[in-house]
Amino acid sequence: MTDLPSESLDDAAQVLHLALAGDSDAVVNTFDAVVDRDGVEGAYNVAWCLAAAMVGVDVPAGAWTLDFPGIDQADYDARWVARFVSAYANSDVPTGEALFGAALADGQLPDCLLTLAGSAVATLKRRAA
Repeated sequence: MTDLPSESLDDAAQVLHLALAGDSDAVVNTFDAVVDRDGVEGAYNVAWCLAAAMVGVDVPAGAWTLDFPGIDQADYDARWVARFVSAYANSDVPTGEALFGAALADGQLPDCLLTLAGSAVATLKRRAA
């Protein structure tokens, strides 16, 4: 994750701060501002940073299988988040990019990014408790 632009890290921190405050409109506006400034690639970089916040930075290399009971019955955004975080955990950039592109093509990306932000905050809260 260290090869991402510093703006992506700053934007991810802002998204987490806003999501922690429960301001979903501001989270969406932040992602919109990132897209306006850096294009879809910028939003992808912020999403990758959020996945990193959920997984942590000291993940041993190897193949990881994350257990998400009932994921096949979950809404699109929840399935997407589970798969995107799994891609991050496995350092599988091509899958992360494919998931991002699919959500964009399906018109689901805003909901997916909002769910990702909420999931990241929930994970960080749980970790801190």
